Amino acid sequence: MFDELSQRFEDAVKNLRGQAAISETNIDGALKEVRRALLEADVSLPVVKEFVEEVRSKALGAEVVRGINPDQKFIQVVHEQLVETMGGENAPLASGGKAGAPSVVLMAGLQGAGKTTATAKLGLHLKEQGRKALLVGADVYRPAAIDQLKTLGGQIGVEVFSLGTEARPEDIAAAGIEKARAEGFDTVLVDTAGRLQIDTSMMEEMVRIREAVQPDEVLLVVDSMIGQEAAELTRAFHEQVGITGAVLTKLDGDSRGGAALSIRKVSGAPIKFIGTGEKVEALQPFHPERMASRILGMGDVLTLVEKAQKEVELADVAKMQQKLQEATFDFSDFVQQMRLIKRMGSLGGLMKLIPGMNKIDDGMLKQGEEQLKKIEAMIGSMTEAERRDPDLLAANPSRRRRIASGSGHTPADVDKVLQNFQQMRGFMQQMTRGGGMPGMPGFPGMGGGFPGMGGFPGMGGMPGMGGRPGGRPGRGGGGGGGPRAPKPAKKRKGFGEL
Repeated sequence: MFDELSQRFEDAVKNLRGQAAISETNIDGALKEVRRALLEADVSLPVVKEFVEEVRSKALGAEVVRGINPDQKFIQVVHEQLVETMGGENAPLASGGKAGAPSVVLMAGLQGAGKTTATAKLGLHLKEQGRKALLVGADVYRPAAIDQLKTLGGQIGVEVFSLGTEARPEDIAAAGIEKARAEGFDTVLVDTAGRLQIDTSMMEEMVRIREAVQPDEVLLVVDSMIGQEAAELTRAFHEQVGITGAVLTKLDGDSRGGAALSIRKVSGAPIKFIGTGEKVEALQPFHPERMASRILGMGDVLTLVEKAQKEVELADVAKMQQKLQEATFDFSDFVQQMRLIKRMGSLGGLMKLIPGMNKIDDGMLKQGEEQLKKIEAMIGSMTEAERRDPDLLAANPSRRRRIASGSGHTPADVDKVLQNFQQMRGFMQQMTRGGGMPGMPGFPGMGGGFPGMGGFPGMGGMPGMGGRPGGRPGRGGGGGGGPRAPKPAKKRKGFGEL
């Protein structure tokens, strides 16, 4: 999503490289690029003007200490201003209702914004936090809206309540709250009908629902694809209905990022959650600081670690660590690691959360994902004994020919995968024993690989992925650290052919 915006910010920084200090003269070129970057990202014009002036004021008044270059200081100022523009800090969801009653969240949305799916995603998010949520289907207008909510609720194991399409939405919502109160639910998520800003009757209905249930939160679901218009719509909706926050959807699409940068500043309502994919698990709390780091190409290690922690048991971490130390990591373990990655999201999405990896070409990432599918097909053609003991394959060419035939590849393809796997296993054994960073073998069958990742098993200390648990802050081990200027990206090797 932020690729073009990130590139523009990098162009802005180039204007200050090699300068002795930030001055009125040299900052103009950098700010011109910043302004262009924001406008092309479809950020609201008033927000752009205010942002640029704030950066100018803070950058010119900033003291550049020894060891810090002007371009690095400029990045820090831009980072801080991005965080401030997007709200400063995460705005959590209300956690408790009034007088012991369940917390009520009213989900509103413009037509086609993905409101019903966002309701289910939020239900799953609350369930994972240990809360007991009830989904209430109060969209009586859209065909199959209630059925969609029930289907999603069944997938995630969250109960759905509805009175059908004949009852009034406010009556359905009120009845859902009574059910929640009687049966011990602590949160009620009310899915209402999608509406248009100019649809007066539907807006009046929303006001009636709000008056009937007195919600603790009113979340407006906004499609990020509509750019700066999202902020204006949020403000208009807030003026008519009153909202407490926004959920920004479809951030994994072709959105240029303008909505994320505009909503808080223009509407006054914080973004509380972002949708990052079609899967029901693809919902994240919105953290302005993390989003600012992504925009500036610094990655988002904390979100990466959180994704891993959701999928991994600590016992599995210790077991995998021992296997790596003893060089007994096998093809079954490799497939398990690949499937873990898939549950966390796409390879491209995960890679761009790692600092410095935003420069990797999307085409190269797609090619890498295709290569991994081929490798998984080869492993699927192995016997259980061959997966557990790759040395069986090294000693027997006929086994490799059988695997090649069964997976639709050539014996040379299998040879390459086996060779790279053995190299990677030795590399990881040396890494876990403190042997430093020798030549990187990369992912099996992919030649080259990514610096600092150790292949799939071991992604910079991510729990359960073969790397060293923990790690120092700011170095991929889950620590935070302040904003850092990304080093100029080195030209990376592409994925090797199978």
